[in-house]
Amino acid sequence: MNRPAPVPTELSRPFWEAARRGELVVPQCPACGLRFFAPEPACPGCLSREWRYAPSAGRGTVYSVTVVHRAPGPGFDAPFALAVVDLDDGGTLLTHVDAGDPDHVLIGLRVRVDFRALTDEITLPYFVPES
Repeated sequence: MNRPAPVPTELSRPFWEAARRGELVVPQCPACGLRFFAPEPACPGCLSREWRYAPSAGRGTVYSVTVVHRAPGPGFDAPFALAVVDLDDGGTLLTHVDAGDPDHVLIGLRVRVDFRALTDEITLPYFVPES
């Protein structure tokens, strides 16, 4: 069975379109400068509705990690490392980190984005150790 694919919404569609091109983008508020994820109707910092997607270099540091041993549903391979990554250029992402062995994903690990096609329409941003 295949892993379920995310369904883009009006707010998330630019994120998924960029990922399909191999680019990481995150919401950024021009009013207060906050970068955040996931996309929301208003900036969580100042409530401005004028935020836009901004490019990210896709490099960061693992802030927190857990190893998931029980698949959350059909199509997921377990175990896997699920981590909060602090992006160097601002913001955080909850993401999969693939270091081969999930137990090798540790707090402080330097990572970079890596894109993997899930379907013809959806490409997922994963993170891998910087080399």
